[in-house]
Amino acid sequence: MHWQFKAAFPVATILLLGVLVFAWVTLSYAESTRHAVILVAAGGAVVICTVMLAVLALLIQRPLVELQEKIARLQRGDLDVRVSFAGRNDEIGDLGRRFNDMVAQLRSTREEIQQLHRTQMTRAEHLATLGELAAGLAHEIRNPLAGIAGVMEIVGRELPESSPSREVLKEVQQEVLQIKRILSDLLDYARPREPEFRAGDLNEIAERAIGLARQQTLTRPIEFEFARAEGLAPVEHDATQIQQVLLNLLLNSIQAIKDSGKIRVQVGSDDNMATVTISDTGYGISPENLSKVFRPFFTTKGQGTGLGLSLARGIVEAHGGHIEVTSELGKGSCFKVWLPFGKPRLNPPPPKQS
Repeated sequence: MHWQFKAAFPVATILLLGVLVFAWVTLSYAESTRHAVILVAAGGAVVICTVMLAVLALLIQRPLVELQEKIARLQRGDLDVRVSFAGRNDEIGDLGRRFNDMVAQLRSTREEIQQLHRTQMTRAEHLATLGELAAGLAHEIRNPLAGIAGVMEIVGRELPESSPSREVLKEVQQEVLQIKRILSDLLDYARPREPEFRAGDLNEIAERAIGLARQQTLTRPIEFEFARAEGLAPVEHDATQIQQVLLNLLLNSIQAIKDSGKIRVQVGSDDNMATVTISDTGYGISPENLSKVFRPFFTTKGQGTGLGLSLARGIVEAHGGHIEVTSELGKGSCFKVWLPFGKPRLNPPPPKQS
């Protein structure tokens, strides 16, 4: 049933009842007079219904039809549509203004997304070029670096035990090892390995990572607390890569604790995904650095490469998950890793952020 009939039906019913009551009141009139009065009342009722329908069609039907047409254009992707009745000072006008505001917001959002997409594509092309360049340079640097390390070892064997040059030699060897670590991280970042997915227990991976991290704290009063997730479903993941991620986060927590402290690792599930949460009581991350910690080469540590967290996020995203960090300066940090239980449908290489 069309809205015109729905709107006119109650009004027509009331008018008809009014005509019947009016006819009953005029029973005492002469028959010819009564018929004339009833005809006039009925004609008036018809006119009222007709005028009402015309007014409703003008005030409601036309805006509704226009709104339907504009919604159809909006569904086809036309974000330049606007309704003409937004200037009315009633509920219909308010509906029109809200529709126009919604379309304007959609248009603005689309423009922002398109701009962001263009920026990300440009950045990805630059990073791909830099990655290839970095990988080539890393290979070229490794060969002479290996020669330098060999020469330093020979020199070290030939130096007398009492020679003061031995201390300098140790520093040179440490710097060579640092360069090797940077090159290894750079190669891993530039050419990440595709994950080899196998179903496994995330509790075991976390326990192994904690065991390796404990070896770095044998002489320090740092307490580890581990909360298993009993009954957790197997997770499709690359055990080596996820262990690398968790170990990297644990080592960061260890480095963030100045003297004594506590590191808590909790395995669980959240939003239909497996989770690993690593929190510490270290010095925390300042608000201005919190948004930068996953950027490549960003580090607040003197001996860090600045690639650890970037690699960690790349590995997690290659698994179809994500990683987040919260921190309060002076109280500690908390990293949370989400991993889907099943293998992701699409497995693109880890995105790199600049």
